Amino acid sequence: MVRISKLAGALLSLLSTPLAAQVIPSRQPTPPVVTILPVTAVPAVPAPPRETPAQALAEDAAEYARQFAVPPAEAERRLVAQTASVAATDGIGEAYRSRLAGIAIEHRPTYHILVSLTGTTPVAEQHVTVGSTTVPIIFRTGARVTRERVIWAMTNHQAAIRAALKTPPGMGLDPRTGELVITIGNADAADGVDVIRHRVEAIAGVPVQVRALDHVDVNLAVEGGARVDGVDPGDGKRYLCTTGFAVTDGTRSAITTAAHCVDELSYRDRSGQRVALPFVAQWGWGYRDVQINASPEPLAPTFFADNAKTRVRAVTGQRSRTSTRAGDFVCHRGERTGYSCAIVQLTDFAPAGDLCGGPCLPTWVTVAGPTCKGGDSGSPVFTGTTALGIVKGASYRRDGSCAFYFYMALDYLPDGWFVIREVADGFSKR
Repeated sequence: MVRISKLAGALLSLLSTPLAAQVIPSRQPTPPVVTILPVTAVPAVPAPPRETPAQALAEDAAEYARQFAVPPAEAERRLVAQTASVAATDGIGEAYRSRLAGIAIEHRPTYHILVSLTGTTPVAEQHVTVGSTTVPIIFRTGARVTRERVIWAMTNHQAAIRAALKTPPGMGLDPRTGELVITIGNADAADGVDVIRHRVEAIAGVPVQVRALDHVDVNLAVEGGARVDGVDPGDGKRYLCTTGFAVTDGTRSAITTAAHCVDELSYRDRSGQRVALPFVAQWGWGYRDVQINASPEPLAPTFFADNAKTRVRAVTGQRSRTSTRAGDFVCHRGERTGYSCAIVQLTDFAPAGDLCGGPCLPTWVTVAGPTCKGGDSGSPVFTGTTALGIVKGASYRRDGSCAFYFYMALDYLPDGWFVIREVADGFSKR
């Protein structure tokens, strides 16, 4: 049986509380599973009850049912199919790599998977069957360029595209059409969408889709009623952040937060005691915006998902960015906004401006609003008990409403650090 020390029990909420953070990608081989042996103790206060995977699924499904007007049982079937279909779409992506423009989950008029391919050679419809649910996989041909070509264009022509516009645009891949998406504000929209499209196509050499949005991309502020804080030595003010997931380097336990959070943080546990979380390091350039703060005791692989933070979910799995599809239904829990769920929009997104110590790489994942606010930065993004990423920033309309937020996938954690997850016989990392 796994037992947690008194301090680790107090820090259970810490892992469960989202934290301000942002990230960048780095390819790493999957390390071997390493068991972490917590020390024995009796918690000073009762630990929050832990949801079972079935309870976590039901909670997310209730949100899905509300948004898509389907019965709760149908919502659960779809979310189970969403997870079960990952292996199939990963295989399709590899098998059709030379033709792949994108893969997306469609929810209306029926639940199905859309695969966009270049060329005109047709591909017969396939299916994924999970229990009594059969999900069609429909192949649509005719895309002009592949996903890899668009990502190459974003990465290698980003500077030229930015220079051709009045303000640096957001950029991403539309997986349904295989086009480079450019999001522009009012200053550039005044030149005309068609003019901008032709201008960018001449630079990028790929088809372009221009979206004129009166919005601005920003890092989420480190503010709000979070459960960790610290004093900025620069101005002497105290700032609050939100914790994300528990991580380890094989010897130390720690938590993630945003790189723009205060370095030295402390956590006030549920008994009112302040616990220091020493600064380890931060990474905040290009494709990464993450800070790691150490815990003096081993941490449990749990996080809060509910608004009131009265119960926790265990991390039992992790999904990479390459296995995440546009249309996936995902959730996050922020200190300012609480628990909410929405649809993934883009999986290859470069935010506008210079939010990554300069231009951002196209490695961020966007999730539809309307739920995001300052203080949510670093909060966990998940589906059921599967960890996906930590929130970096958001795009706000001029009226202050949330257009979408974007997160860093957990496969872009710093070298040597991995999310702690729960397995049948104890805690482990992968």
